[in-house]
Amino acid sequence: MRVAAALARKGGDEFAKPGRLVEVRFVKGQSLSLTASRLLALMILTAGGDAWQDTTHRMRKSDIRRGHKGNERIVDMLEELHRTLFAEDDKSWRGKRATKRFNLIQASWEEVEDNDKETGWIEWQFTPDARRLIQESETYAVMNRQAVLGFRSAYALKLYEEGALRLHRRQPVWKVDMVGLRAALGIDPDKYADFAQLRRKVLTVAKAEIDQLAHFTVEWQEIRRGRAVIEIEFRFVSKDAPAQIATVDELERHSKGRKARRDDTVEKVVASDSALPHSPTVDGADVANVLKKVTAALVSSDAASSSGTELWARFPRGRLHFGATEEAAREIGVRYGGGWNVDMIAEAYRDHMGARLNTLSGTKLEKSWKGWCEAFFNRRGRP
Repeated sequence: MRVAAALARKGGDEFAKPGRLVEVRFVKGQSLSLTASRLLALMILTAGGDAWQDTTHRMRKSDIRRGHKGNERIVDMLEELHRTLFAEDDKSWRGKRATKRFNLIQASWEEVEDNDKETGWIEWQFTPDARRLIQESETYAVMNRQAVLGFRSAYALKLYEEGALRLHRRQPVWKVDMVGLRAALGIDPDKYADFAQLRRKVLTVAKAEIDQLAHFTVEWQEIRRGRAVIEIEFRFVSKDAPAQIATVDELERHSKGRKARRDDTVEKVVASDSALPHSPTVDGADVANVLKKVTAALVSSDAASSSGTELWARFPRGRLHFGATEEAAREIGVRYGGGWNVDMIAEAYRDHMGARLNTLSGTKLEKSWKGWCEAFFNRRGRP
């Protein structure tokens, strides 16, 4: 908890998850969805060094949605956290071996906003069992908020937590039998009965996401008895400096196209505009040069016909790269966004405003965007 408090004071995207919470296993047949797992991680991040105390914690709904325009899924995630059971080995009242089952969330409150659903808060309390696990933890996993929110597989997120914990312990090998693996990752016992399916649907997918988004990579070895796989030995390896820089760059990029970048199947850019060189296709390093020329051509044409109110006739759609309006919006985002990825700020702004964005133009739109960038930075601090 001292580490969690120190990371909270430092700011940024890193946070500590107590080791006992990482290692707690799901009750047979239960697991958390990806969205609920993310919410639990955000709750731990927000609670910080006070997570073990018998108190309530609170968080803005806008910090949870991250791309969802309504709050309906927040209700679903909270209710899922309430009803999901976890298990640990314990002793009965007679001193015999027993399995203890418990929840992690004791109570929660969700504000119901009649006029503006975008500005509400949630509050919650961890259960005594959750607080005990947090307080008893002598080790922890240091995780990255952007990585947690970037995973598209719940199994990848759980394996990421296991790897982050073991790397911090300097014990980068995790050897686990198949029952333990299913309990740790929350794999239904009736799902992927054939190991080939489990390898393809769970392990291969998790490895691809972890290798792309985490500060480490993962490999595994299958240990067999006859033809059956009875154990798996995972090995987590920290990335070197160039690979870590590439990971940070990937986390700052938009999630759309991430799988294509991972699979190296990004489409080629076709150059057909007269302002571009007469080359049929470009890829690799040439893409950047082509995009610069596209931007220059569009900016010059837009700037000639757009000024004042016309420049801010509507907020730009998509990434803020092309055209005079996009460049103006990007300049404000860079100036007032505190170093955060401007496209991420813009996406959050569009989600926050919803249909109201269509009613703003001119100076009002410009001031609204500037105010959002300042508020985004003030809420989150520097990245």
